[in-house]
Amino acid sequence: MYDLTRYALAAAARGWHVFPLTPGQKRPLRGFTDWERQATTSAALIRQTWGRAPYNIGIACGPSRLTAIDLDVPQDGDEPAPPEWAQPGVHDGADVLALLCEKAAEPLPLETFTVRTGRGGMHLYFSTPPGADLGNSAGKLGWKIDIRACGGYVVGPGSRVASGRYEAIHTAAPALLPSWLAERLAAAPVQPSREPAVGHALGYALTAMRAEVERVLAATHGSRNNTLNAAAFALGQLAAADLLPRHLAEACLQSAAEAIGLPAREAFSTIRSGLDSGYREPRRAA
Repeated sequence: MYDLTRYALAAAARGWHVFPLTPGQKRPLRGFTDWERQATTSAALIRQTWGRAPYNIGIACGPSRLTAIDLDVPQDGDEPAPPEWAQPGVHDGADVLALLCEKAAEPLPLETFTVRTGRGGMHLYFSTPPGADLGNSAGKLGWKIDIRACGGYVVGPGSRVASGRYEAIHTAAPALLPSWLAERLAAAPVQPSREPAVGHALGYALTAMRAEVERVLAATHGSRNNTLNAAAFALGQLAAADLLPRHLAEACLQSAAEAIGLPAREAFSTIRSGLDSGYREPRRAA
């Protein structure tokens, strides 16, 4: 049986308040109607609760003093991007965030705890600024970006749903939510410029990283190591051009490699070699 106890304990060890979600789903377990109050950091209670069944993990953002930015990806049947976001280079929530950062002349805030969702999106965890009263919102920052803060929860790493597993791809401590983002979340919804967005380097790099990770995940037996090396080389080129944090590329590729059955040490060596080779041939976004 898939054991989620260690994932719940790991979250609690960071001071995050957890509660059980229905196995294989995103909704609170029956009986947890007041989940924000019922969420806990008690190791004994966590072992008792998750020892019963492979419950998914909910992390209550308010008590945990977390603000999570949910960068979603379009799925089959979704409505197309609204006109104000239907710009070149904007395909999903990560691209929208990259565009917002570019317009604000701010760096893309990737140096924080990051989870890849079951649907292929990302959750960026941030520490809520002292005194900030942030709640939940959908689309306030932009298309395919949701916010979970006080009164909200996120599905924690280790959880599994029909579309896949939630997996931590960067385990740094949550950074303080950038002040410019906190201000925008407390203000009126952002209205983007209608000028064409040419050469979104940040969005381009994130799209490239997702594509390379998917390529590794789809690799067949006998081609896995070569595919991993080629993916690392491609992302190393972007990292060398300061378009992508090297540690993020390394963590994502390592996770994908282990998911397809490559030994961790062998994968690490291949990734390191590929990244180093890519560094010698920097690439710029088109």
